[in-house]
Amino acid sequence: MSAGGPDDPADAKALAIETYRLDQQVGFLMRVANQRHTALFAARMIENLTPPQFATLAKLREVGPCSQNRLGRLVYLDAATIKGVVDRLRARGFVLTADDPLDRRRRAVGLSERGRAVADEAILVAREITEATLEPLDEAERAEALRLLRKLG
Repeated sequence: MSAGGPDDPADAKALAIETYRLDQQVGFLMRVANQRHTALFAARMIENLTPPQFATLAKLREVGPCSQNRLGRLVYLDAATIKGVVDRLRARGFVLTADDPLDRRRRAVGLSERGRAVADEAILVAREITEATLEPLDEAERAEALRLLRKLG
C-alpha cells in the first residue's frame, strides 16, 4: 500500500485490481451458464430452430397473432432482428403475415397450422432443455435461480 493510508483511493484501486478474479464475475458466470444452455438447445431443439425463432413461435403460441413490432418487444428483439426472424419463419411456412388493414405500415404475424404444430412440439422439447440446463440445481435452487434472473431482467 502507498503512504497515503487505508483511505487512499490509489490503494483501493490497486486492491480492486489485485483481487479481481474473472471466474467470480457475474458477466463471466452468466456467459458460461448461457453457453451450457445454448449447447443443450442446439443439440436438442427440433427443426433447427434458433433461440430467437423458437421464442417467436412460443410467444405467438402464447399470445396469438399480433403486430410484428409488438412481437419483437415481447421477445426482446429489435425491429430489424424480429423482421429477419419473421421472414425466415415465413419462408419455412411456420408463420403467416398480413398488412394491418388499419395501418399499412404495420405487419400482423400469426402461426400457420404447420407453425402451431411445430411450436407445440418445440415447447415440449424446450421444457426438456430447461430441465437439463437446471439439472445441477435442486428444486429450491432452481426456483431461486429463476427468481433472481427475472429480477435482473
